[in-house]
Amino acid sequence: MIWSLFKIVLFVVLVAAVTYGAGYVIEAGGEVRIALGAMEFSLTPLAAMVVLVLILLAGWLLFRISGLLVATFRFLNGDETAISRYFDRNRERRGFEALADGLMALASGEGKVAMAKAARAEKYLGRPDLTLLLSAQAAEMNGETQAAQAHYKKLLGDDRTRFVGVQGILKQKLAEGDTDTALKLAEKAFALRPRHEGTLDTLFGLQSEKADWKGARATLAAKLKAKVLPRDVHTRRDAVLALAEAREKLEAGEIENGKVAALQANRLSPDLIPAAVLAAEMYGLDSSYRNAAKVIRKAWSVQPHPDLAAAFAEISPDETPEARLARFQPLLKLKPEDAESRLLAAELAIAAGDFGAARDGIGNLAETGPTIRSLTVMAAIERGEGAPDNVVRGWLARALSAPRGNQWTCTKCRHVHSTWVPVCENCAGFDTLSWLPAPAPAENAQAAAAMLPLIVGALTEQKAPEPEEPEVAKPEAEAEAVPEAEPAEPARKDFAGRMAETSDDMDGIVGDPYVIADHAVKQT
Repeated sequence: MIWSLFKIVLFVVLVAAVTYGAGYVIEAGGEVRIALGAMEFSLTPLAAMVVLVLILLAGWLLFRISGLLVATFRFLNGDETAISRYFDRNRERRGFEALADGLMALASGEGKVAMAKAARAEKYLGRPDLTLLLSAQAAEMNGETQAAQAHYKKLLGDDRTRFVGVQGILKQKLAEGDTDTALKLAEKAFALRPRHEGTLDTLFGLQSEKADWKGARATLAAKLKAKVLPRDVHTRRDAVLALAEAREKLEAGEIENGKVAALQANRLSPDLIPAAVLAAEMYGLDSSYRNAAKVIRKAWSVQPHPDLAAAFAEISPDETPEARLARFQPLLKLKPEDAESRLLAAELAIAAGDFGAARDGIGNLAETGPTIRSLTVMAAIERGEGAPDNVVRGWLARALSAPRGNQWTCTKCRHVHSTWVPVCENCAGFDTLSWLPAPAPAENAQAAAAMLPLIVGALTEQKAPEPEEPEVAKPEAEAEAVPEAEPAEPARKDFAGRMAETSDDMDGIVGDPYVIADHAVKQT
């Protein structure tokens, strides 16, 4: 409000000043003479001022007309003028309208409409950095991969659009399955934008899929530097990569380099079971058995695992079963209620011939958490304690259709692996394997149905009376008739083959459950 009052007062002052000046000039009198050659004009002061204003106005009009003439000449000559700028603005408006319509069509899934609008926008705008991307994406939507690739290649010629062009071709190569070319393009995109999260993820995935562990570790460090990966996740994945690199170097005969990488992997992630096993093996090469045992105990305290038990057994491979059972006691006490600890305690007791301790060790695990392994252990315990064959076969029959128990299972696709690997063999997921209950295979039920007659058939034959010989067979004859139960032997052998996945977990600790059971029968 004060500013408005100030403007009003200023206007009044200016009007008063002009009025005062005009009055002064009129009252001053005198004349103004203007001589132009032989002509002379006499004017009053007021008339002279009016003539001066008219002369200035005429000069301004002449200047504007001359400017218009010059602009017309330049327009006709092809130069940029106000008129050309007017038409340019009109074309630009139409071009951006076509571009907007193309984007809307692309978002709506109308590929052909998007391509037509992109061509129209290019005609009006002449901005390939804007229209080529729209054309490429529209061509991809229509399935015209060659045209899309041609558009992306044109984008490579401009510094502003080079990264977008590389990304477009990279996605096409990934869709085609050309991972070799895709890896090179991902490296190029990383060089252009080293902090781009999508590029880092793609490059890391391709490097891990190609087993380029060194390159993957560098990319992982770049992700940490770009702050797109939490530090704890980086540490875990770096440990997995170090473990994979250690295995690769050991297979290539680079023992020292492999040892360094293995120990680094265990130091980064002590609870990574394969890293702990490999680190224990490396300590064993140096006869550093105390460090090997320490590494295994630390991993066991997080999650007991058969591979850890096997590595712990390898610390002293020539010990007796009784000495091994005693040496394992501190390890078993770390997690006594864990299913793996209970199974291991039972298997160690079976190997030592103490079947009562084996039964106490496994407890009710075969009932609360029946698996192939726990039911097989119960069959070995029953045979070792001298139970009838039908009892032993009953446990084995249950094992045929029982779950496999914990296996290295991918948390993304649920694919089961026989051994731990850094990258899932099915979905190529990195560090997705966990020691989890494996889904039951579809063939388990069919196999069980086929195997059960072989297992129980011998019992039926033994119990069926012979009509031609009503007299009771002598004990010697019964002993000689035992070989008639041989049809069950193929079942046992076939079953032993199916149990290989379980018994392999304990190789070097207790051995095959059937061998243990046979040994126990001989002892009893």
